[in-house]
Formats: sequence, C-alpha cells, structure tokens
Amino acid sequence: MEDFERLIAGFKVFREKYFSAESPWLDTLQQGQNPKTMIIGCSDSRVDPAMLTNSVPGDIFVVRNVANLVPPYEVSGGQHGVSAALEFAVCHLLVEHIIVLGHSQCGGINALMADTCGYNGGGFITRWMNIAAPARERVLADLPDKKPEFQQQAVEQASILLSLENLHSFPFIAHRVSEGALSLHGWYFNLKRGDLLEYHAGRGVFETLTS
Repeated sequence: MEDFERLIAGFKVFREKYFSAESPWLDTLQQGQNPKTMIIGCSDSRVDPAMLTNSVPGDIFVVRNVANLVPPYEVSGGQHGVSAALEFAVCHLLVEHIIVLGHSQCGGINALMADTCGYNGGGFITRWMNIAAPARERVLADLPDKKPEFQQQAVEQASILLSLENLHSFPFIAHRVSEGALSLHGWYFNLKRGDLLEYHAGRGVFETLTS
C-alpha cells in the first residue's frame, strides 16, 4: 500500500501546482488543449514522454503502447486506438510534429526477438508485436552474426523507422506532410547512457541530440 499511497500524495502535489487558485496554468488548462507536438511512446514505466521532455500539462499529446508502434493505415473492422489518436491529433488539434519515441531495453522488442510474445504463445501481445516483425526480419538478415543485445538495439531502432513509414500510409498525415504543415521524427532514448538520439534520414543514422 505504500506505493499506492505515494501516488495519492503525488496527486495532491500536482493539484496544488496546477489547479490551485494561485496557479499560473489554471486558466489555460481550463480553456482546452492546444499542443503542437504528439509523441507516440512506449508503455514502459521508465520512459514517460512528459518527464523525459520536462513538459507541463497541455504541452504534448501522448499515445503510449507496447513498443511505441504505429500500425499501418487500414479501415477494416476492429478497434483502432492509435489510428484514432493520430486522426484527432492531426485533423483536429493540428499538431505540427509527431515523434515516435523508442528506447533501449524494450520489453516488447525483447519478447519479439525471443519469440515469447503473448499469453501461452498467443493473445493480444503477439498480434500487436507482429507490426514490428518486418523490422526484426530485416535486422536478422542484415546482421546475422551480431550479438543478441546488438540485434535487439538494431530492431528497437528499425521499428521506429517502420512506424515512421506507417505514419506516411495515413492519407491525412501524408497530406499535411506534403504541405509542410507537419514533420515526423524518430527518437531513441538510451536508458543505459541517458542519451537521446534522433534519426537523420539523409545520413541514415541515429545521432545524439544531447551531450
């Protein structure tokens, strides 16, 4: 119960900071949201996009899921949570940037590499992680002799690029990108070193954003 009580105590601090009568954010938060950036991050408890970017409420529109994946555009039956969030962010909030934020030591990618996804070898996680299967196959074909840790990091980064490709498959995203109204970014957070890297398409590499 100690951890649970700590969460409640944390909320009291949050409420006092942002929703007290003296808070400079109170009026802005009550008027609605107008973020310029959307971040698609991992559900991993160590990689909170708001904390990593030192953001305050209203700064970023966030979607988090296992392994920070973006599925390709498709309109068949099913519940499309990520796609709905993308549509809302791009078509209604008119965000100017979408960041796919991956990270090292990703449990979803680790399960994909070990072929241990899902409950009893199946279930929701297996189907979800199949989105990243092309990234795994590409890395294993290109780097067959590398150590598993190196291969995993390569797949973590390759899956970011795959998600960026999938973002372009959404018509409303491709349209705004072509107009110059929307930019797509691939970021990778290295938990071991505390470094943040960005993918540069022209050079085909992830380069450190911070030193």
